Amino acid sequence: MKKTLAALAVLFVTLGGGIAQAQDLTGTWQGKLPLPPNAPPQPNGITELRMVFKISKDAANALRVVAYSIDQTPQGFAGTATVQGTTVTMSVPALGGGFEGKIAADGNSIVGTFNQGPGKLPLTLARATGDAVWAFPEAPAALRAMAAAANPSFEVATIKPARPEMQGFGMTMRGRDVIAFGTLMNLITISYGVQDKQVEGLPAWATVDKYEITGRPDTDGIPNDRQFKLMIQKLLADRFKLALHRDKKEQSVYALTVARGGPKLTPSAADPNGPPGLGMRALANMVATNISMADFAGYFQSVVLDRPMVDQTGLTGRYDFTLRWTPDDSQFRGAGLRVPPPPDNATLPNLFTAIQEQIGLRLESTRAPADVLVVDKVDKPSEN
Repeated sequence: MKKTLAALAVLFVTLGGGIAQAQDLTGTWQGKLPLPPNAPPQPNGITELRMVFKISKDAANALRVVAYSIDQTPQGFAGTATVQGTTVTMSVPALGGGFEGKIAADGNSIVGTFNQGPGKLPLTLARATGDAVWAFPEAPAALRAMAAAANPSFEVATIKPARPEMQGFGMTMRGRDVIAFGTLMNLITISYGVQDKQVEGLPAWATVDKYEITGRPDTDGIPNDRQFKLMIQKLLADRFKLALHRDKKEQSVYALTVARGGPKLTPSAADPNGPPGLGMRALANMVATNISMADFAGYFQSVVLDRPMVDQTGLTGRYDFTLRWTPDDSQFRGAGLRVPPPPDNATLPNLFTAIQEQIGLRLESTRAPADVLVVDKVDKPSEN
């Protein structure tokens, strides 16, 4: 999932010492982020993006910050921050970057830079009250979250051979259009939330031929993850004549549990009924926004792991985080990617260590009952 420097994050701020104790940072802060010359064109040709940070105290008296890039999206993102003297340092896990700035002596501005990877852009936040607070543009009805009770289907959909440049597989939204691509096996594992070892009875072509699906929901709004997957399931039944039944078998699996010391996950500020964001900036560099542990397990077992992943964390919230590791050649086979040998000077840990150190969870090999989908019937897709 590609993010721009203009994207923001919800920030949990722990203040301590110096000016932070003497001044109250709660309230609304806003500033304009200048777009770099190579940034994608923005609507109406704008060259700056308005950003709003709403800061409040939580029950533990720490500061919670909800940040918005109001010219791009109404969604907020999550992260953490600390204050040392007059320096505010914000970490934005979902974006792989953050913000660092100096609090002015009067406590009414923070001057600093926003960074993502090697890129940095200047950003000054000013305290705003009353009429000075920027109003949030209202999103068109078609681009708001779909009603949670809606049961959408495709109003119209096309299925065609995937273009050569469409490597791997995935599902995404472009405006109101749903886009999915990959083999039939990929489309089943994504839409049903299973790993390819949990699918039995598919013909050989279903693991080789790649397709691109483009369609639009028959219901206003952007579908959430459950609705998104349901639309794909209905399409597979209609156009591929897919019929299957469920079974359960004991298999070698990876169990996901909470590590000693507890999870290191940032609660998401996004609409819990909205779609999750899961993807790779680069190989073994994952960005997750607004995801449940079930989302994480489903994505990871489909894309990264060589066996099913069973969520045993007991965590019920939605979270934002990043995860970076040095992969080995057992990983990413489901995505059809070949992992090169790790360099001798690799600085990132292996997957198991990264999961424990970076997000406070634990992944271990075991045997456990896992769902199995048994295919009873399937055909190559019907003509458009």
